[in-house]
Amino acid sequence: MKRIRVRAFGGPEVLELEDGEELRPGAGEVLVRIEAAGVNPADTYGRAGAYGARNPALPFTPGTDGAGVVEAIGAGVTGVSVGERVYTARSLSGTYAQQALCAPSQVWPLPGNTTFAQGAALFVPYGTAYRALFQLAHAQPGETVLVHGASGGVGIAAVQMARAAGLRVIGTAGSPRGLAAIDAEGAHVVIDHGAPDHLERVLAATQGRGVDVVVEMVAHKNLARDLTVMAPGGRLVVVGSRGDISITPRDLMARELTVIGMLLWNTPERDVASLRAAIYAGLQAGTLRPLIGLELPLGDAAEAHRRIAEPSGGSLGKIVLLPYA
Repeated sequence: MKRIRVRAFGGPEVLELEDGEELRPGAGEVLVRIEAAGVNPADTYGRAGAYGARNPALPFTPGTDGAGVVEAIGAGVTGVSVGERVYTARSLSGTYAQQALCAPSQVWPLPGNTTFAQGAALFVPYGTAYRALFQLAHAQPGETVLVHGASGGVGIAAVQMARAAGLRVIGTAGSPRGLAAIDAEGAHVVIDHGAPDHLERVLAATQGRGVDVVVEMVAHKNLARDLTVMAPGGRLVVVGSRGDISITPRDLMARELTVIGMLLWNTPERDVASLRAAIYAGLQAGTLRPLIGLELPLGDAAEAHRRIAEPSGGSLGKIVLLPYA
């Protein structure tokens, strides 16, 4: 079995392709043949050892997102069948591999109208978007949401989910391809966040009132300015940040704004069930359509990490590794 292993924390070059033994499920485990593995920014933090006490133990195989077919199940496993198409919501052994061991709770059904590559783009991007919009910000139909950095995996998911739920969507991106993509995915207003006046354009799109909800991917750059374009009672969810930023507390006070930080791994089990059901229903209905920006062979994992760490976000949509390519 081919897999990626990290034996020392560091840059993308520490991602090594190697041959390992075939995996077999123990009691209470599910073995999945991984047809596609999703690449997330969080994978790059784990590879670099940036999580401190929460760093994975060396050596390890990266990856939380994947999709494939159940190959075998261990003793005591119920609710999962051999041959079932599934996607993973984390795993026990890592998804940058041809096989992954999972707990039954980490294996979710993949509808037949969804490809394996799309399945590998589900848990982190769509789980993050759903939790940010509906479980934390409590977005309501008729409200206006700003998806700041909407052309990546989480951004595309947030645009699709918000549009399907009846929100007015303002999406930003930094390239012509990104702008075209979020327009095609249903954003009502599309704005180049590289333009000096992009926040003035956000305000203009709301007739000066401001936005009710912000989903922010790059809080270390944008948070302070986001607060100036929010409506009274607005809620901002910090999805991503790579550094520190100073804000003006009076911007929060004057309009009684709420800033919420989130980390998908903190989602309580009671919320996971509704998140899972919402994703499945959206896939079946066709309102959720993961956008795959780049597919690479498993051995090109280092290149995938280089691309996703680029300041521009590295790709349009989701980067996916193909273990059998």
